[in-house]
Amino acid sequence: MRILAGALGDCVHVAGVNHFLNVAERMGHETLFTGPATDAETWADLAHQFQPDIIGVSYRLTPENARLELETFWGVMQAAGLADRRFAFGGTPPVAVIAREMGIFEAVFDGSEPATVVLQYLKGEGDAQADRAMPPQETVARIRWKSPYPILRHHFGIPAQTIEPTVAGVAQIAEAGVLDVISLGADQDAQEHFFRPDLQDPKSKGAGGVPFRTEGDLSRLYEASRRGNYPLMRSYSGTADLLKYAGALVKTIHNAWCATSLFWFNAMDGRGPQPLERSIRDHLALMAWHGERNIPIEGNEPYHWGMRDAPDVISVAVSYLYAHNAKKAGVKDYITTYMFESPPMLSNRMDLAKALAQIELAESFADETFRIWRQTRTGLLSYPVDEHRARAHLAESSYLQMALKPSIIHVVSYTEAHHAATAEDVIASAKMTQQVVETALAGQPDMTQDPLVQTRVRHLVEEAQVLIDAVQRLGKDVAEDPLADPATLARAVQTGLLDSPQLKRNPFARGAIRTRVIEGAIMAVDEDNHPLPEKARIQLLGLS
Repeated sequence: MRILAGALGDCVHVAGVNHFLNVAERMGHETLFTGPATDAETWADLAHQFQPDIIGVSYRLTPENARLELETFWGVMQAAGLADRRFAFGGTPPVAVIAREMGIFEAVFDGSEPATVVLQYLKGEGDAQADRAMPPQETVARIRWKSPYPILRHHFGIPAQTIEPTVAGVAQIAEAGVLDVISLGADQDAQEHFFRPDLQDPKSKGAGGVPFRTEGDLSRLYEASRRGNYPLMRSYSGTADLLKYAGALVKTIHNAWCATSLFWFNAMDGRGPQPLERSIRDHLALMAWHGERNIPIEGNEPYHWGMRDAPDVISVAVSYLYAHNAKKAGVKDYITTYMFESPPMLSNRMDLAKALAQIELAESFADETFRIWRQTRTGLLSYPVDEHRARAHLAESSYLQMALKPSIIHVVSYTEAHHAATAEDVIASAKMTQQVVETALAGQPDMTQDPLVQTRVRHLVEEAQVLIDAVQRLGKDVAEDPLADPATLARAVQTGLLDSPQLKRNPFARGAIRTRVIEGAIMAVDEDNHPLPEKARIQLLGLS
């Protein structure tokens, strides 16, 4: 497609129109810039020479002058036989009002719309002024539709005695059009006792999230999202009755994808009733259930170890273990999650290196039957309480995440350290993230090539392989594939191969590992606080 665009009449402001043309060029369109302050006759001459499909006009001065300039422009276009072309306009909101009133432009942009609206227009997906068609309602299709921008997701669930505040908030977020995915934040009883009302505790109702208790509640929450930009909806897996719970989510909210774990959401972390080995079996069955139905699976395994101060090597190794198990379970689309600042003591360099090492190992499984989609997010434990510092942290973290070129950004509200995000907080956080995304996509330096980052990546990959090999040896005499054997994986935790300082005195784990922050990285250390390589650590466990 050919696009001719520039600033009209006496307007010399061309930053916006240049950005429009740059986006068009990146999409493969042929463009021609008229320059600033272009009179109507020159527009006509250039249009005859270039033969554009779209003529893009920009004007950013006063509305009164704009009306006169646009009337003159349109008269010249008609006289020159160009009125049958497609015309688009970009300007300030007051001038955009004039442009819309004239009725000659198929699209009018005033700078308030997300960059994705311009993108969809340039993709030829309808009239930007008309009610747009419903965006794709499946995860992978939505990712591809929005590319090169990542889809945005946010956790939302108002802690209250009823679902009403969350229903209203979901509608408000959908109308704002800033999120692609609303993740319902359930309270603990919803996740653990949805099918066991006799075990629900009225005193804890709404603690930590929205207290949905029936399929009717879930359906109401989904219906509230059927407006605006029609965001997808999803919710975390149950911690009991996993397959039954998964069926309810798919039936009611058309669960966009399932987030599950291997080693968590059970009796080990107090989030569910199942002992460790049984829980691993249940999670593998949950992966297989979704794989059979072509529903994506999100792996949240690595960052749960990171949030508990496990060394970076363990987070990298479990990235490999989870991907191995997801593929073996028949998952077709795997969403790998990289939570930054987990723990928050990580430096930016070491944080990025850990994520890149996870990518190298986890994405080694990718092929035509096992597609991998990267999701990034800000660390849950990393936000300052102070609002101004928290807003800055959201922006700086999002910019670092963009170095991974994610398909999904899980936005974590800047209010995380203070209170559960309201609809207004969600909308504000999503807008801030979108601004960062647009800045990064316009030309971000490649931070992944930092020599210190790459050195750390190589070290982590090598050390993680030592640990993975040790887990393999642990079950070599009892399982055909020890890395996918629940008993072996549970033993890896019990023996301390997979360990965290926060698992001390846990009946399912060793909890003896010591970690420290060393040059911005989280490392296992000996009793003298010296770094402990994996080979030496495994020998101390008597498992070499």
